[in-house]
Amino acid sequence: MGDTPVVRTSSPDLASYRIRRERELSSLYATARSLTALGELDAVLDSIVREAHELIGTDFTYLSLLGGDGELMLKASEGTISSTFNQARVPSGTGVGGRVIATGAPVWVSNYLKAGHVPHDRTFDGLVIPEGMVALLGVPLLVGEEVIGVLFAADRTERPFEPDEVALFSAFADHAAIALNNARLYDESRAALKQLQTAYRTIERQVAMMERAQAVHESLTRVVLTGGGADDIARLLVEHLRGAVTVFDRAGAVTARCALDPENGPTAQRPSPDAVEQARQSGRWATTTDSTGLWHSAAAIQAGDTHLGALLLTRDQEPSPVDIRTLERAAQIMGLLILKETAVAEAEERVSGELLTELLVSAPPLTPAQRARAHARGIDLTALNVIIVAKSETKTVPEVSRRLYALSPQWNGLAGEHLGRATLLAATSDAARLAETVHGHLRRELGTPVRVVAEPITGHNWGRAFDIAGKCCDLMQILGVTDQGSTTEPYAMFALLFDAERAKDLHRFLDNSLKPLLTHDARRSTQLVATLSAYFGNAGNVTRTAAALHVHINTLLKRLDRVDSILGRGWRAPDRALQLQVALRLHDIGTQMDEPRRPFPAEPSGKDA
Repeated sequence: MGDTPVVRTSSPDLASYRIRRERELSSLYATARSLTALGELDAVLDSIVREAHELIGTDFTYLSLLGGDGELMLKASEGTISSTFNQARVPSGTGVGGRVIATGAPVWVSNYLKAGHVPHDRTFDGLVIPEGMVALLGVPLLVGEEVIGVLFAADRTERPFEPDEVALFSAFADHAAIALNNARLYDESRAALKQLQTAYRTIERQVAMMERAQAVHESLTRVVLTGGGADDIARLLVEHLRGAVTVFDRAGAVTARCALDPENGPTAQRPSPDAVEQARQSGRWATTTDSTGLWHSAAAIQAGDTHLGALLLTRDQEPSPVDIRTLERAAQIMGLLILKETAVAEAEERVSGELLTELLVSAPPLTPAQRARAHARGIDLTALNVIIVAKSETKTVPEVSRRLYALSPQWNGLAGEHLGRATLLAATSDAARLAETVHGHLRRELGTPVRVVAEPITGHNWGRAFDIAGKCCDLMQILGVTDQGSTTEPYAMFALLFDAERAKDLHRFLDNSLKPLLTHDARRSTQLVATLSAYFGNAGNVTRTAAALHVHINTLLKRLDRVDSILGRGWRAPDRALQLQVALRLHDIGTQMDEPRRPFPAEPSGKDA
């Protein structure tokens, strides 16, 4: 509900942001572990709202369960000030709770009474005013695919709810629903024991299954708290559920796989994608069978509406409901793990970009603080001697920057975005090879043409090197070079002569200098432009020029006579010759840098030049 605000943290707040996120996750895991203990339903309800209130930090929290008549009845609260609010009942289909039940997804409003898109109930609105409730977030309590109630967090001031708050509260609600369902099952079991002594063994098995599920959940939580990953989760599930477990990422690629019998067990079969796809579409779980008699059970890894991957259990026995719930719990834990790893990776990328920018805008020498920050990342700033600037016409700068950041460890470097350019600082002894290698990587990963320019750094003058590399990159674009990895050497002089923002002037200069010759070559299939380039390249020596072009000297003289007739005899004058040489060089690097220059074939001396 509402626009999702973007979480931005400045450099000074970055460490506190990461510490806060880790503390929240640790608190969530510890809270979830305590909630899994069996207990009285009322005690579990009170514990849920109390722990939720401490975790989310809003003015008050409350929990409502869905009754048989479709009404939401408030069962427990923490932080409320109005006694009448604790008797709240909300008819089906009204309020934020009604929207949560209808959609099965989190819903929030920054001002409940002013939210026109939420159906209102007059009686409940009358309770809201004395309580002072303004901002309200509701998340579903799900048991399987059934919504059994709604957990609410409310503030007495108007404000939006950040995406990480919603994700954290939703994750807590998932654990709370499990604990609540366990408590309800426990109460039902105790009542059944009193009524039916003959059901003792059945109840005992149910309790044992719940305890096993609880043990698995605690083990999964411990994996995350001890820094484990997808491999550890897969191995743990195999220990408890048998068979084989496969972990898929959001793109469908396998990131981890474990089996009791890798050679002869279920992983020897090709995993069925049907269950994974069905789970992805439903956002929950799905089970299918194949012609070999194997059962494939998949649980989607979700973070809100974002699909992060799937867990697939493959074995030769049909999974029980407890097995499915265990798989779902593992998917929830895996989702939290992915969110944590993503947050850490994004924070690391921002830190790298901030240090990069600081180096590019500061003057030498390096400060002790800069050296210390780089040393903490395993980077020697004094060894960074080449800067890379990369540009793609079809991909955004952040997309290119992320690829450079992923490549930066290969050269013990820093990468990020600076002044709208994707930039990499690297340590290498061969700038040209670095440019070609980075270009190759980006070309494959982006799947689109990309320009990569490398400039050696002198005396830690990072800013000057960045400026030269950027100007050369812009000049390449003007000259039509869209897909190349190169040093600044072929372009640097011309980048200083021509302002990249005055592309029209550069094109006009090239047209005024070479257009008559280019037009003649195109119409008559001659090679006057190449001849003139070779002529200047050999300092006007006719013999060496003819040898370089592999033509007879008479053919060369005829071509030069034709140049006289087109440009006039004054083209050999110093000023005019310099203009022509600059234009020819720009023409050469703009059209022939993608492949080696090939010698022109020899021509008969009598051919019209």
